[in-house]
Order: sequence, then C-alpha cells, then structure tokens
Amino acid sequence: MNDSIAARLDPKNWPFSLEMLPTPAYMVGGAVRDGILGRSQDYLDLDFIIPENAVKVARAIAQNYGAGFVLLDGKRNIARVVFPQGTVDFAQQDGESLLTDLHRRDFTINAIAYNPYTQELMDPLGGCKDIESGLLRMISPQNLQDDPLRLMRAYRQAAQLNFVIEPHTQATIRNLSSIFCQVASERIRTEVGHLLQSAVGTFWLKTAWEDGLLGQFFIYATRESVDKLIAVDPAVQAIGENWSELGEQLEKPIRDSMKTRWLDIAKLGCLVNPAPEIAEQELGEMTYSRVEIRSIITALRLFPQMKQASSMSLREQYFWFREVGVVFSSTMVLALAQDMLNTKFQKRSLELYRPLVKRYLNPDDLVAYPSPLVTGKELIIALNIPPSPLVGEILQEIAIAQAEGKVNNSQGALALARKLIEK
Repeated sequence: MNDSIAARLDPKNWPFSLEMLPTPAYMVGGAVRDGILGRSQDYLDLDFIIPENAVKVARAIAQNYGAGFVLLDGKRNIARVVFPQGTVDFAQQDGESLLTDLHRRDFTINAIAYNPYTQELMDPLGGCKDIESGLLRMISPQNLQDDPLRLMRAYRQAAQLNFVIEPHTQATIRNLSSIFCQVASERIRTEVGHLLQSAVGTFWLKTAWEDGLLGQFFIYATRESVDKLIAVDPAVQAIGENWSELGEQLEKPIRDSMKTRWLDIAKLGCLVNPAPEIAEQELGEMTYSRVEIRSIITALRLFPQMKQASSMSLREQYFWFREVGVVFSSTMVLALAQDMLNTKFQKRSLELYRPLVKRYLNPDDLVAYPSPLVTGKELIIALNIPPSPLVGEILQEIAIAQAEGKVNNSQGALALARKLIEK
C-alpha cells in the first residue's frame, strides 16, 4: 500500500481514537475503496468489522464521545455511531473469519479490508485490480440473490465511480432481475435517487430498464419513456445556454430539507405514467413524499400547455402561472424534452417558450408575479360584503386587469370591484 492511500485511511482522520477499537478490527467497504481511489468525502461514512461484541464497542465509543447511537440490527449485531462529521457502522464479523466475511459481500471493490493497527490491506478477491481497471465485478451470483437490492446498486456504484459493469456480472443481473420485486420500494427509491443526481445517471437508468430492473419499479415506463429521459440532458444543456438562471434553479433542491432537485422532478416525470391521475397513485405506492408527488403531477399536467404559449391570452397565462408556481423549471424541461423526442430539435422550440421564460425570470412581471393593489380585507370593508369565495374571485379579476394595464392603483381596483359586484 502506497503512502498516499495510507494517509487517506489513517485513523487520525476518524472522529474517534484508534485506541477505542479492539484488536483485531478492520475497516471495510466504501471508505476503503474510496481511499484507494483517492475520492474525498465531505461527510464520513465508515464501516468496521469487529470479531465479537460489535454493538458493545459501538455503544462505548458513542458514550465516550457523546455521539448518537443507533442499533441497526440486533440479531446480526450491527450498530451505528453518529458524529457531526459522519457516521460509523460497526458490524459483527459474518462467519468464522475475516475471509468468510469478505466473500459474502456484493462486489470485489467493496471486499477489501484495512487493518488500522498494521496498516495492511487484505484483498483476497482482487478488488484492487478491479479498481485499477474501473470494473464492477460481483463476488458470486448467490451474494446478489441474498440481497436483491444489490442488483440495482451495481448501476448506482458504476455511475458514482464512473466504472463499467463486468459483462458476466451484468448478464447475471439480467438473469436475476425477476427477484428484484422482492425489494421494498423505499430501498429502491433511494438507489434511484442516487442515479437521478449522478452526472452519468441517465445512462445507467436506461441500462437498468433495458436489463429488466427499472420497469419493476416504474411499472408504466416504456421505451418512449426512457427515450424522453435521455432527451432531458440535452434539454437542460439548451436551457442553461439560453437562461443560466433557469439552469441553476434546476440544480436546487425542491425544499431545503430534501435532496431531490427540480431536475430530478423532471426526470421522474419522464418515467411515470403520463396521465397525472394515474401517476399520482403510482408515485404514492412508490413512497415518494407529498411535495415530490405534487411537483411531478403539476409538471405533467401543465407542460403540454406550454406548447400553446404563443396563443395564450394574458388571462390564460395568469392562471397558468398560478398553477405552475415554483415547478416552472421542471415543467420547461419536460416540454423541451418532448420536443426533442418528437422532432429534430431546432432553435424555434426554444423561441416558442421564450415569452413565458421571460415572464418567469422577471420578478416585476405582473402576470407571473402579481402585486396586489388591494387586500381581501380592504375589499370586504370597502364593498361591505361578507368573507366568501367571491372575494378571491374579485382579487383575481383585479390582478388580471392590472396585468392588462386596465388598472394601476387601489382606487381603480376598488372601482372595478364595484362593477363586478353590480353584475
């Protein structure tokens, strides 16, 4: 092991002291792999194999450092310690020896162990060679069968590491695809989420569909769905080249507390049933959150209307913007991807949507961002009417009249309101 790898795996980088570990103890999994690759981690994710008393060791470390403690699996003796800078998992050795444990893992690149006391790497399955070759190779078909989620993880890890899946491994995944239905939706959704956010994830999502896995999660996905997904990347590139602000928005999370981006919403919109009412039920069964479902359904329902942008009246545009709201960027991607799928992309496709984009990017545009001339309370007092849905309807008509240039102050707004009441 060269000095640079040793430096990256050095216990000095851990959030706890090496002295807290028994002898022997081994670091395994992604942290070792990434240390060999030279991949840095903003948030540590360490895994250790302990021959015995793994939960006891984890609990002692958590108590010593005032860190969080989570019992992940009482039967298999797996526990997690949560530090501010990362998580550390401790697992009881699976089998009678370290060698047995490593042979039960998913891929060779994840079956390398590091002994922090001797600073030695143990690589009985040739993982280092596969890392050097950029290959994702299974250890055995049985290991994939033992946890069918590993089938999908192959595509995710290939995307994250920019590796290729070894041909025999990929053929085995195809042969085992029928057992993928055994995996809980929540676990699949997490893997799909990683692929949605990867720069090369579209290719691997396409491959997962072709290999028979993705269609078991997105049950309505067709070849056309996948082709549209592929069209998303050039659509986003075109948007970024013409409207950088819109391109930047696509990379932002739909909520500060979530990882899902507006770009991911558009990609998901390609894979679900195109009928919003069916897609809503489908997404619910796939355990997506309410805000994710609402965003996808909004984009699916409204992107076809963008194609009539040139013929939309100000009134129609006003109501369209009220509905689309913050989902505009995702909706734009779906519309443009559909254009690229159905016709050879030409600049006029962008020109068709330019008026709506211009409104959306202008915070002072009164169609996209109405600035109320009067409030509902002021209407109720001035017109001497009770609170009712009528108040909201009048406010909408005032906003539309303002966008059309028919009123521009509160006096004009109230005069229009009186006329509306008299009708």
